[in-house]
Amino acid sequence: MNPDTTLPAARRSDADWWRDAVFYQVYIRSFADGTGDGVGDLAGIRDRLPYLADLGVDALWITPFYPSPMADHGYDVADPRDVEPVFGDLAEFDALLADAHALGIRVTVDLVPNHSSHDREWFRAALDAAPGSPERERYLFRDGRGPDGSEPPNNWPSVFGGPAWTRVPDGQWYLHIFAPEQPDLNFANPEVLADLEETMRFWLDRGVDGFRIDVAHGMAKPEGLPDMVPMDDTGLLDDHGPGDRRFDQDGVHAVHRRIRAVVDEYEGRMAVGEVWVSDDERLAQYLREDELQLAFNFRLVTAHWTATDLRDAVVHSLATVSGTPAPACWVLSNHDVVRHVTRYGGGEVGLRRARAAALLQLALPGAAYLYNGDELGLPNVDLPDEVLQDPVWERSGRTVRGRDGCRVPMPWSGEKPSFGFSATSDTWLPMPEEWADLTVEAQAADATSMQSLYRAALALRASSRAFAGEGLQWLPAPDGCLAFRRPGGLVCLVNLSPAAVPLPEGQVLLASADVSGGEVPVDAAVWLRG
Repeated sequence: MNPDTTLPAARRSDADWWRDAVFYQVYIRSFADGTGDGVGDLAGIRDRLPYLADLGVDALWITPFYPSPMADHGYDVADPRDVEPVFGDLAEFDALLADAHALGIRVTVDLVPNHSSHDREWFRAALDAAPGSPERERYLFRDGRGPDGSEPPNNWPSVFGGPAWTRVPDGQWYLHIFAPEQPDLNFANPEVLADLEETMRFWLDRGVDGFRIDVAHGMAKPEGLPDMVPMDDTGLLDDHGPGDRRFDQDGVHAVHRRIRAVVDEYEGRMAVGEVWVSDDERLAQYLREDELQLAFNFRLVTAHWTATDLRDAVVHSLATVSGTPAPACWVLSNHDVVRHVTRYGGGEVGLRRARAAALLQLALPGAAYLYNGDELGLPNVDLPDEVLQDPVWERSGRTVRGRDGCRVPMPWSGEKPSFGFSATSDTWLPMPEEWADLTVEAQAADATSMQSLYRAALALRASSRAFAGEGLQWLPAPDGCLAFRRPGGLVCLVNLSPAAVPLPEGQVLLASADVSGGEVPVDAAVWLRG
């Protein structure tokens, strides 16, 4: 073995493989269509596993593939222990899992505990039952305010627009922090918690390696459901101040302790939480030794492309985990936010910055999550109004365009849509004609492409001792630049200044742009070993 290499993290047998793993998020509708109906599915993922193994990722996170009426594209779950027919069936999932494991890729799946679909049998039974019945106690039904109960029980807004309450024919109201088709479950009810544990064991017994927990700062609601003061809808993707009663209530930690207890029954399994909480101390509470192994830290997502903002994001992220057993967990894009190529300016500028951001993210200590298409440098797509499907579009009165622009299907090959994504060109969201140069096939043949950069970066991260250790040391750097050293010897420099800067001394391992002239160009990053 080369003296500068170690076994890749996800190929080790130790139980904490996830501590420095690179996870790849598969937005199932948009990754690969194996059945020709224009919608991605489990068969498509299975067909593309060799690509993911070659790319060098350690694990997958697959978004919900459970039975659902698709009011929120699968995050409205009608049956958490089965497969939606448009995506396949349990046999197809088992085959995907076996093939992934054979390739050394672990598989994690979405857990959606905060709410169910309005089509779930439980909720239909609640609607058929009387106020105060056991069926209604699984959800959050309340009497309305006002003399005739015609006003919502409190002033909470829905994240998707409009009020967070819908009235049923007998006069009561039910809570839905998201769409009306997503009624919130009542985690003060032991039956609800027991059902969640049953769902977890169902998938863990099938061999999944862990869970991504949707809205992991939800579930718990304050006693009496008091009004929000002020009633500012910060949305899911922003910080929730003390006046926002919908999220980050102290009672949520009891739920996470129960989740962790089930996960710990299975060796080598893990859970990561979608926790939109930016206060370091509040976020750290989710990472106590008996709660989540990982929590997404979204500071890189919300940071502007400046040295000050990015350094601040790293400092706060590391401060969050410093007193916990958890490593940091780095994210640049996902299915809920504008893709970072577009956030960083779009076009050639955005692509150049996204290349540098990839090296920054993958140089940092801890786990990293990539979103499908990150490795191709996909931008957000400005879709026409008539094809938008995100519930945010309609719920906002067609004033907020929603998240469809970051969910356009992956381009794989060929010169025109659907670029190998499907046997049909009629994909669930339309694909831009100009994506021919962004396909997996086109980029694989180009040593300077974004895909080639990711493949090289992931190979180095998995093999070089330079990435050892969980801390970092900030180094002196030119104005407008970031530079740090990992304990294993890796040096990462990112140039966010308006001019090229001298290339530091050391062996160049990888760069996001040409550094052969002895300079690091504007909006470029370089990895060195001193």
